Amino acid sequence: MRHLLPRACRLAALPLLLAHAGLASAQSADPALLDSLTPRFDAIQPRMVAWRRDIHQHPELSGQEVRTARLVADHLKQLGLEVKTGVGGTGVVALLKGGKPGKVVALRADMDALPVAEQSGVPFASTAKQINMGVESPVMHACGHDGHTAMLMGVAEVLAGLRAQIPGTVKFIFQPAEEGRSRHEDIGKPVGAKAMVDAGALENPKPDAAFAVHIIPNLPSGMIGYRSGPLFASGDTVRITVTGKQTHGGFPWNGVDPIVASAQVITALQTVVSRQLNITKEPAVVSIGQINGGNRDNIIPATVEMAGTLRTFDEGMRADARKRIVQAAESAAAANGASAKVSFDPFGYPVTINDAALTQSMIPVLARVSGGTAREASKFMASEDFAEFANTVPGMYVVLGAAPDGKTPATAAPNHSPYFDFDEKAMPVGARALAALALDFLARP
Repeated sequence: MRHLLPRACRLAALPLLLAHAGLASAQSADPALLDSLTPRFDAIQPRMVAWRRDIHQHPELSGQEVRTARLVADHLKQLGLEVKTGVGGTGVVALLKGGKPGKVVALRADMDALPVAEQSGVPFASTAKQINMGVESPVMHACGHDGHTAMLMGVAEVLAGLRAQIPGTVKFIFQPAEEGRSRHEDIGKPVGAKAMVDAGALENPKPDAAFAVHIIPNLPSGMIGYRSGPLFASGDTVRITVTGKQTHGGFPWNGVDPIVASAQVITALQTVVSRQLNITKEPAVVSIGQINGGNRDNIIPATVEMAGTLRTFDEGMRADARKRIVQAAESAAAANGASAKVSFDPFGYPVTINDAALTQSMIPVLARVSGGTAREASKFMASEDFAEFANTVPGMYVVLGAAPDGKTPATAAPNHSPYFDFDEKAMPVGARALAALALDFLARP
């Protein structure tokens, strides 16, 4: 539909329209206080970079973040915060009580690294190794969690310096195991955000809202991306065991070939999204990333095991897709005389959904402190267990663009790549956004 007013009239009327919508005056925090965040974070930027590089050179896998947690806890204690350690594993929770009474807001950062051999070429590259599911593996911060931790450490320091002006309480949550599990003893147990919630991280006091930021090198550096509703997809690990009957490879009719059956199971799974789900509502993905079967060229094995992932942006579609995956796998296997057993990790990640009212109310402050780079972001098929916090209290998750120098968003190595790196000059923008979200939320009636 075309606009009915001339452009000049529309622009002149814009402030009035925004005020009528409750947006122009939605910023509740003192504008001077918000503007003071820029020089404060510029001043602390060298320290955030030093923290980031130290954490990057000493990465720790999920559930094993002992050194990182100690670094964080020591820093928070030096700021005079009330600090709890060992929350939900190696998690750290700290309280900053403002000089005035008010609400409670939570800010979260994740601390764990990935079993990836770094090839970024940066001078502070990781050479660390740790045991990942019983096997020694190289370890790398390939998803920006080193930056997330360093930024939130900086936010804690800046807000501690503004303690007298803060109306309410800021709860800092440094979370382990966002990437899942790295230890056999954690299989079948909740880890990460779920474990922290179960351990009471969102109690005593309970936050009225929670915020977090994620670094994405495939977005322009310094961009703050927000989105109301689903932002990150749910993540379910699906495991399928196809069972046939072992026999000689030269006499397949004497057995049941689970490898052929598995091939047809994989093909059948592709129709779950392409033919069975209503993807006009939300997109979805089913991918098989691992398949193992057999140990010799002339032996048809008894079983084949495969594993994959299901991603959705709607919890109803997620439940429906899980049922259809089971039906597709069992039917395709049965058509070949084999059987299929399907299981899902009981601790899959829910959809990360930004609270609509909270997101809408925070857009003006993001626009102010981002220098005009804040904009609506697209959905991400990656999964994030910040969803566990956002399902407990109103939550808002934003993304921080950080394409490295010499790279464009299209050419930058993505998250989880061995070549992953990000522009450290974007860190003050992300830290400023977190601090401003907290201050603005707490200042609201």
